[in-house]
Amino acid sequence: MLYPLSYGGRRIGDGSGHEFRPAKDLAVGCPAMTDPIVLVIEDDPTILQLLELNFEMEGFSVLTAEDGKQGLERARVGAPDVIVSDVILPNISGLEMLVALKESSATRDIPVILLSAKAQGADIRSGLDAGADDYLTKPFEPLDLIDRVNSLLARRPR
Repeated sequence: MLYPLSYGGRRIGDGSGHEFRPAKDLAVGCPAMTDPIVLVIEDDPTILQLLELNFEMEGFSVLTAEDGKQGLERARVGAPDVIVSDVILPNISGLEMLVALKESSATRDIPVILLSAKAQGADIRSGLDAGADDYLTKPFEPLDLIDRVNSLLARRPR
């Protein structure tokens, strides 16, 4: 059984740790809001599954892709609100995919956060210069990633 990477005191219930508070509590009588859509592109199945679980537990709808080519196709068709992508991917690298996203009028405004074990200053600059809105090095704290995603979504024009 997979568990979220961390939930900093957000557990509720009988103390068993098996119940979690949703990311947003909808008040009775309020109009329903559409969950933000995050596209997670990651070739490591364990990391992909953990990110998917963490985002879902925080109230996101999640699309996934396991390589850069599939990620580019899902971004074009799925209309995500934000993309979280590994840099080192099969078929098309995360940087090549990012450049293609930013060249297309249909996808250029989607915020992108890059994840990578490449933590040198030059690697980070390359990602940001290619058009990434943020760059997070592995290992990372999942709640930090979710906070960064929420911050990007808050700044996005509606």
